Amino acid sequence: MSMVLSLNLGKNKNKNRRRLDIVRDMLSAASVRVKKTRVMYQANLSYGQVEKYLKGLLESGLVECDDDSCYLITGKGKEFLQMYADYLERCSRIGEEINGARKDRLLLENMCFSNDCNSKRITSKKEVLVKYQSA
Repeated sequence: MSMVLSLNLGKNKNKNRRRLDIVRDMLSAASVRVKKTRVMYQANLSYGQVEKYLKGLLESGLVECDDDSCYLITGKGKEFLQMYADYLERCSRIGEEINGARKDRLLLENMCFSNDCNSKRITSKKEVLVKYQSA
């Protein structure tokens, strides 16, 4: 019995961004002193979305607002950006590792089981990669 592990590691297959991606975009926009409108445009959000997210970012201490209604990232916000970048990097490495394991599995399966549909036996990892990408 074979168990397939499907992990979504930092990549969103649909076109919508995740909440953490939106927060990253907003914090990046607020890396310099900006108005709400600039955050909205740079993070590609609607007014309602920017209101909702800014409220949360203020409450969590990731951004601060001054008397002129300008927003600026805090030290905690900068720490979030660094941690998020590290997280995405780890996810990428894990994803590459999983893809390598899948290719190895294909090679092993091909070595063990003859496939009448396939007249050519795959004998190298390079051939597995070609077969894997075409499947």
